[in-house]
Amino acid sequence: MSGDPVTVPHVTASALGVRHGFVGRQGGVSDGIFASLNVGLGSSDDPALVRENRHRAVTSVAPGAALVTLHQIHSNIVVPVTAAFPDAERPHADAMVTATPGLALGILTADCAPILLADVEAGVIGAAHSGWKGALHDIAGATVAAMVGLGARRDRIVAAIGPCIARASYEVDAGFRDRFIADSPAHDGFFSGGRAGHFQFDLEGFVAMRLANAGVRTVVALGIDTYPDDGRWFSYRRTTHRGEADYGRQVALIAL
Repeated sequence: MSGDPVTVPHVTASALGVRHGFVGRQGGVSDGIFASLNVGLGSSDDPALVRENRHRAVTSVAPGAALVTLHQIHSNIVVPVTAAFPDAERPHADAMVTATPGLALGILTADCAPILLADVEAGVIGAAHSGWKGALHDIAGATVAAMVGLGARRDRIVAAIGPCIARASYEVDAGFRDRFIADSPAHDGFFSGGRAGHFQFDLEGFVAMRLANAGVRTVVALGIDTYPDDGRWFSYRRTTHRGEADYGRQVALIAL
């Protein structure tokens, strides 16, 4: 399968200045609810198909690079990476940073926000997974700090926020909103009114704010909603609303 010619669509933010891509669900070998480029090791998809999909994704963005992913846990834990490690030994964390060429840092999502970061002059990159918990506990700021620890400068870092669930699709209850307001009353601006007792949450905007507060001057938000476009993106919330048994994951990749 790996030798088959294939085009894997992805979108980029050229301002990053390094090899990267937010890879969607097209161009893979899985079928059914996982059709077609499911890269999720934690899904119930055939592991052989997932491995092939992961190979195709990396080849489409950073040919020859070694894929590095995490066991994501919705935390603000960041790990430095200097070499690839076996999938079975993935650290429990939600962001990675590296100054080592040849590594493709991969973040898996299905509504959460993938963040890719680069300081080209320093030769330092980062990748982070930010669901609402990671956003609230500032995984973005922690990733920037870890990049600075490798020699990056905050004012040179460029960040891109990839496809994630948008405000129009992200209904939350009052208890959810209260968690954010308790952290800071200023967070109220990321919630707009919805049906009675509910609000619409702007995850992408909140992550952009966290990046700006961490000193990142250039933040590219792609503004792509994963929920309504089931032909291009996996979505956990859409799968839940449909009552499906499982869901696929897409990957955001960055490499020096």
